[in-house]
Amino acid sequence: MHSNNNKKYIFNVLLVISVTIIAMYFALKDNFKAILKAIASMNIFSLLLVLAWGLGINVVIGLGYTLLARKCRSGYTLKEGTIVAFVGTFFAGITPSSTGGQFGQIYVLKKQGIGYSDGLSLLWADFIIYQTTMMIYVTLLFVLRFTHYVNMNAWIWLVGAGYLVNVVVIAALYTIALFPKVYIWGSAKVVKILGKLHILKDPERQAEIWASKMAGFTQEIKTLADDKKLLLQVGLVNMARLTLYFSLPFVVALSLGIKVGVSDFIDMLALSSFVTMANCFVPLPGASGGTEVFFTMLFQGILGKLTGAVLLLWRFSSYYLPVIVGALVFLFFKNHEDAKDDPHFHPELKNHPDSSGKSQPPKEQPENRLPAPQSHEDLQVKAGMEPADRMAISPGKPAS
Repeated sequence: MHSNNNKKYIFNVLLVISVTIIAMYFALKDNFKAILKAIASMNIFSLLLVLAWGLGINVVIGLGYTLLARKCRSGYTLKEGTIVAFVGTFFAGITPSSTGGQFGQIYVLKKQGIGYSDGLSLLWADFIIYQTTMMIYVTLLFVLRFTHYVNMNAWIWLVGAGYLVNVVVIAALYTIALFPKVYIWGSAKVVKILGKLHILKDPERQAEIWASKMAGFTQEIKTLADDKKLLLQVGLVNMARLTLYFSLPFVVALSLGIKVGVSDFIDMLALSSFVTMANCFVPLPGASGGTEVFFTMLFQGILGKLTGAVLLLWRFSSYYLPVIVGALVFLFFKNHEDAKDDPHFHPELKNHPDSSGKSQPPKEQPENRLPAPQSHEDLQVKAGMEPADRMAISPGKPAS
């Protein structure tokens, strides 16, 4: 099992690297010398600001998790929420269509003292609020800027199609909450048909699981609707998160010395949101390849020959660096948790003197290695899920 999972994750990482190299080649080849010169001439503090900006977005995501988690466990800290955010970024970044993030987060939440059911509800709540906030935000930007760009780039219609896909997703979420019986009835019919086709085993059991999850999802929306203060707080956090993400190209452009003014700020927010909308059609991990192509096509009118330089720094800050940091966070978190599970682990005795009064050196520890990425099933088992619960459908997030 682990061998197959290792191969799958290694393949995904190699695919991301390969597709990114190809996309970057075409984005940078025409102005390669100018791009290198612009990056090389950057002020070191400006470079650090750009890199910190991408990591800061994940801290803001962690703040949202912290607010939601405090409903389940008092005293939950921002540090814990930030760990959940980075682990989600890591697993989402190396799985197609960002489908793996929630499984890693469930594992972390369980280790932090939040049970499977509460953890799943927390992630559902975060997804619902994020998706709602994003669609409100992007709709405003569409109203302000979509008609301005619609005649300037033929690919802008792909952005419009991506917007409609996200509208359908959010509409489906709320109609499930309003008419759960219709969805339960429809899902039972679908499961029955799949059972007759021998695609699903035990269709009656699957229908029961689906009905149970729909009931839980409906209850979560009702709970959110009743807690208006929390809803507003997490909504504002997500507004800040989206503003930081959409404004990053503007910050990179300023750091490179590109002449962009306040009047360009809304344009660049809108274009960044357009890239996000178009990315829903790219199923590769991190929307690799498509992101670079869409960014180049949409931003070239504003950034000119240095579009590639902004793309390179923006992509590293918003995707590659957070995924790398997320991997390290998961490494240290898992190693720490594994050490706590070790019956011979007694940190309070470390370096304490023995009965003879002599201080005992700590036992030699095995080399600190990055644990092999684990399958969804392995993480579900570690999180303490029952076999039936492992069939639950977890919420997905749009690739960022």
